[in-house]
Amino acid sequence: MTLPAPASLSETPLATGTRPLGDRQRPLRPRITELVLSAFGRHRRAVLEFGACTLLAGGSGSGKSSALRAFEALARLGGGAELGEVFPEPAVWVPEGARGDAQGRRGFRIGCVADGPEGPVRLEVAVQAEPEARIVGERLTARGLVLLETALRDPRRRVVQAAWHTAGTAAVTRGRLPDDRLGTALLPLRVAGTTPGQRTVLAAAEQMVVALRSVFACDPRPDRMGAPVPTGTGRLLGGCDNLAAVLWRTRAECGRRHALLVDALRTGCAGPVADLLAEPCGDGRVRALLDRGDGTRTDLGRLGDGELRHLALALVLLTGPGVLEVDAPGEVPDALRTLTVLADNLDRGLDPRQRTALLRLAARMCDRGHIRLVGAVSDASWAAGADGVTVVHLDRD
Repeated sequence: MTLPAPASLSETPLATGTRPLGDRQRPLRPRITELVLSAFGRHRRAVLEFGACTLLAGGSGSGKSSALRAFEALARLGGGAELGEVFPEPAVWVPEGARGDAQGRRGFRIGCVADGPEGPVRLEVAVQAEPEARIVGERLTARGLVLLETALRDPRRRVVQAAWHTAGTAAVTRGRLPDDRLGTALLPLRVAGTTPGQRTVLAAAEQMVVALRSVFACDPRPDRMGAPVPTGTGRLLGGCDNLAAVLWRTRAECGRRHALLVDALRTGCAGPVADLLAEPCGDGRVRALLDRGDGTRTDLGRLGDGELRHLALALVLLTGPGVLEVDAPGEVPDALRTLTVLADNLDRGLDPRQRTALLRLAARMCDRGHIRLVGAVSDASWAAGADGVTVVHLDRD
């Protein structure tokens, strides 16, 4: 399980006086623009390019869900999660037919590209799945320069040998990192930032980590959305179980966005919609209701699954990192982050009118630069030609 070998760290020192990677023309908010699936599940040598609003399209078995799974896994690793938490059954993702080496070791390789102020930064990760899970190789590169490289040297020890760019009195600094964590996420703890080369490493690593930690995997669960819930933190969970608690918060915080949400519900829900309310139950819980405008209030539990999924996804698109349950890098204000929403089976349970309205809302919000969407659908013919929407056909591309 080794990564392809470009020029080694010692062969690519940063020239004295070289400018930082960033320039004024680069986008300010880090975001993932490519997912690289070198060997993962059904994918081999696949590079998926993302626009602001992207649909992954393909039939059953084309690899839509596994692509989103890899994306979410990288996001969790970028947030500091241990490999075993992210991949409890790593052997599932080893490509079928992959042969082990003389020691019976097999694994998979994934990666991504994060664009932002530092230019495109590329991350590649090699994971050994058998006989035991460990990260056996990692590489962080930008503009052809290798900033971090790790490799497993001694299988008996639970560490990898790492080298990161320094460009000081020594071209690189060497050390050991744990084999169950993403080294890129650990660099701020290991790199002093005293040389231009070290500052370049830190800036690139921060861009990658911020982009990964701004990922929100969303799969609304209608069967759990209608019941009253504790007020809690007011941050929306991935299954949208606590939707009522979030409405309790957001309705008071931002009247304009709440009005946009109500307007979206007029398309997504049957019957008249005058408002969307959250009211206390008197026991520390709140429940959500539709105000029909004629004195009738409809409990969300009475809505259809398609109506509830449309509501939940519209709420996600109209909020941001401060409302959704995403990993928050404390040093980066929410205003400087672009939230990437991952939605498997995006159109599940939606009728043609609902899915078209939802895609129109997604394209509009993504165009503003605060939100990006990667959704998976089996058939994207209904989205063909939609403004601001990129369709990636996994059966063909």
